[in-house]
Amino acid sequence: MERTLRIANKDIEALTSCTDCTFPKYATQIMNLANANAQGTRPKVVGQMSDLIQECPGRTVAEWKAWYNQRYPTSIDQATNKVYAMIEEFQQVIVKIDKKMVHDWVEDLVITKTFVGLRFQEAILKRVAEGLGGHYRLAAPDDEARGIDGYINDVPVSIKPSTYKSKRLTLSEQIGAAIIFYEKKKTGLTVEFDL
Repeated sequence: MERTLRIANKDIEALTSCTDCTFPKYATQIMNLANANAQGTRPKVVGQMSDLIQECPGRTVAEWKAWYNQRYPTSIDQATNKVYAMIEEFQQVIVKIDKKMVHDWVEDLVITKTFVGLRFQEAILKRVAEGLGGHYRLAAPDDEARGIDGYINDVPVSIKPSTYKSKRLTLSEQIGAAIIFYEKKKTGLTVEFDL
């Protein structure tokens, strides 16, 4: 049975992000090699490929192309326009990335985001364990290497942002643990779990 709970900001140790560094729009994504920001090939633009390929009666690329283009005559152009618009944004941003910006980004990632992430994890583990009337512990380094962030009542769990739900089908990683999803909101964290 899936459950949802909220963790108020006051229950999480005061956390701050980098205050003396600013990044132009999309700069961090470029530095993370996340050039898929345009979402031009998402199912809402081009259709659900795994389903469509099964529906197509043809068995060759040419047959697939003809069938697809007949059903989705503007999708390729729509995806192209979305991706190209993002490329133009990247072109404007990349010339602004200098060594100091990369330094600030690395420092923010290693110092601030690591601290924030680990504090979120512990706050989530603690609250879920309390909700279940049990106990928790953080993962050991060898557990972390397997995608385990901690244990609740000795059950291994992995803590992921809610955006991971849509990405996990396309990722090759296999996590041998229950997954707890969280979403950061103005008032705190919303946590979903099935333990």
